[in-house]
Amino acid sequence: ELLKKDFVILDGAMGTMLQKSGMEIGEIPELLGITNPDMLIDIHKAYINAGAQAIYANTFGANRHKLNGHSVNEVISAAIKNGKSAAAGTDCLVALDIGPIGQLLEPTGKLSFEEAYDIFKEQVIAGKDADLIVIETMTDLYEIKAALLAAKENSSLPVICTMTFEENMRTFTGCGISSMALTLEGLGADAIGINCSLGPRELYPVVKELCGLTSLPVVIKPNAGLPDPLTNLYDVTPHEFAEHMLEFLELGVKIFGGCCGTTPEFIKELSDILKGKKPHERKF
Repeated sequence: ELLKKDFVILDGAMGTMLQKSGMEIGEIPELLGITNPDMLIDIHKAYINAGAQAIYANTFGANRHKLNGHSVNEVISAAIKNGKSAAAGTDCLVALDIGPIGQLLEPTGKLSFEEAYDIFKEQVIAGKDADLIVIETMTDLYEIKAALLAAKENSSLPVICTMTFEENMRTFTGCGISSMALTLEGLGADAIGINCSLGPRELYPVVKELCGLTSLPVVIKPNAGLPDPLTNLYDVTPHEFAEHMLEFLELGVKIFGGCCGTTPEFIKELSDILKGKKPHERKF
């Protein structure tokens, strides 16, 4: 139903907002949903008020390898509950957010495909109360394949998949755009796209190629430009971010959001600038 709208607005960075809200260095971000739920609810509400139609629950690293013994089900259930509380009384959807496991799969690493599948399956089942599933910031095609299969075989929720690409048009592990598009569409993803790594200007050629390779809705969730190595501040303002995102309209992109460095101000500018506009017809 959401895809029937001209555009779908996703939220911005969770990590950036947690840091701004006082998260301590070394804290496990996902545990804040249990220890400080009000912080998470406030962040979600800020994005909803800025125009987000779907928010990502604070579950990016909520897998058995990253939670140091804490229950995956407990952490994910709390995160979804926080998202639902923030979205109460609105039409905003809450997504189970699944990021990389944090260990490399064979043959590069020691994690087997079967074990990766089982880790993702545990997250998917724990997130059963979400409205959709987002698998994001992936660099390994083998790993995102395990995650997507786990989602499709253990849930009936729609699944968005996004990978992160460098300016050389490949992911950190060498996955090309065509391999990503063909594999994820073939495995039943409901929408695919690009998130993180670069700003909107740098990601334009990546997304342009992707749009010519898939019939699925395409997602773009860039960083707020590039970080300054000295200050760690990103170099694109909310207004500049929104202006750059307009360039994706000609490609037929209709699902927009922000990643590292973006805040509710970025999503507000993005939401405002898209009002009254229409996505171009996709050609692929």
